[in-house]
Amino acid sequence: MLFSTKAEYGIRLMVALGRADDGGGPVALASLAEAEALPLSYLEHLVAKLREAGLVSSTRGAHGGYRLGRPSGEITMQQVVESLEGPITPMDCFEQNGQGRVLCSHEHDADRACATKLLWTRVQGGITRALAGTTLAELVEFAERGERRPLKTAVAR
Repeated sequence: MLFSTKAEYGIRLMVALGRADDGGGPVALASLAEAEALPLSYLEHLVAKLREAGLVSSTRGAHGGYRLGRPSGEITMQQVVESLEGPITPMDCFEQNGQGRVLCSHEHDADRACATKLLWTRVQGGITRALAGTTLAELVEFAERGERRPLKTAVAR
């Protein structure tokens, strides 16, 4: 299964916001785009979805920008990915019902169960568990061990 650039860039954006979350002011999206070498117009699209999901908040005005919507330890990668990509499904024939049960459109082909449903359900479960078990705080900590890229906050300190 391949995740799109929405997930990749969105996670990178969230990590950059997490690294800048030091009690200072909001961070300008242009500053994040420059620091991460990502296209600003694409980040504008992604940050709108992340804001709708409550994962980031925004402040308007000359000193406005973005910050995390809640503490990084409370944000899972499953929340980030699903807010950007939608439900995680390893195959096009999969969909989840309201109770988290996986439904397969091939399940009733010729009155027999889908032969591969067990495999794809396990794949989906593994991916979901990995994303749900990884917090933004963990990724920020991992990034902090690497190269630091300073971000300019909208408000001077």
